[in-house]
Amino acid sequence: MFRSALSRVSHAARTSIMQTSYRVPAVTVTRGMSKHSTETDAELDARYEAYFSRADIDGWEIRKAMNDLCGMDLVPEPKIIIAALKACRRLNDYALAVRFLEAVKDKCGVKQKEIYPYILQEIGATLQELSIGTPEDMGYDKPELALASIYE
Repeated sequence: MFRSALSRVSHAARTSIMQTSYRVPAVTVTRGMSKHSTETDAELDARYEAYFSRADIDGWEIRKAMNDLCGMDLVPEPKIIIAALKACRRLNDYALAVRFLEAVKDKCGVKQKEIYPYILQEIGATLQELSIGTPEDMGYDKPELALASIYE
């Protein structure tokens, strides 16, 4: 008698557990993972220009901001590039300035022949003022030990 009662109770418990585990909840909780920025292009430019123009900026902060810019789906405006180059010059980090110019050239993508000359035209006076050469002036755009392609 006790055995049959225990068997019925365990069967009822298993059945209720199985039914609740297969049940679809009435309300599904979703988390909004998207963070929509309401910042305009002008505000973004002003923010990065002010960030690079800080007097107490250090090398790590410059690299962090440059990395953030490279991660965005945009080519930085010339005024941001000028502010970044001046920050590199304040820290006397010539290599970082040239590397940033290489990154900007790479960000131009397939429209490199259109965008990059415009950027060089806009920042040319600053490059002269700060005595920073472009990667092309220094020959960094061509590999040093590369052989001529047999397919060209």
